[in-house]
Amino acid sequence: MTWNARIRRMADDDWEDVVGLETRAYAALGLSEGRAALESKARVSPATCFALELVPGLGADPGADPGAGARLAGYLLALPYPERSYPGLARSEEAAAPSRNLHLHDLVIAEDVRGRGLGKRLLGRLTAAARAQGYEQISLIAVGGSHTFWSASGFTARDGVEARGYGPGSVYMTMALPSGQVEGDRTAVGGLPIGAPSREEVG
Repeated sequence: MTWNARIRRMADDDWEDVVGLETRAYAALGLSEGRAALESKARVSPATCFALELVPGLGADPGADPGAGARLAGYLLALPYPERSYPGLARSEEAAAPSRNLHLHDLVIAEDVRGRGLGKRLLGRLTAAARAQGYEQISLIAVGGSHTFWSASGFTARDGVEARGYGPGSVYMTMALPSGQVEGDRTAVGGLPIGAPSREEVG
């Protein structure tokens, strides 16, 4: 059976799964934040936070509920933040900052489906949303050796920004956004869930 990857806005009932994904991705690095801090970052900018669901596709029971068997396999949290600044880990955000810079705070893909391009698809959805909403740049802090993934995705390390609290080797990076709009992404992905665990698509 194949699976369809569906990207949508975050929903209230996603948070238990989001916290589970976040804990598995970051606890060993000492960077796990907790539910309250994660929810606050989504609350101040819901239009730039996304969930990635896998739903049964080819081979599924044609009479089944279209949402039956769906699982949350990834998420992305982003919020406006001044350039060369960034949210504190485990700190709740009270309001969105007035900025043309959108900070990609967190992107996690479940370990068993990494290496299938799902992280890049989430990034593509964010990029489209950011351009449509008038943002000029996306920033992030690469952690746990993920800077190579982000470099391949178009981000460049910025000198002179120390990512305090994000662990050794963390790197502040940015990517300028071209003007214009692009379509969102809803992609069928065959052969999931299969994939070797990787540090990519986390951070």
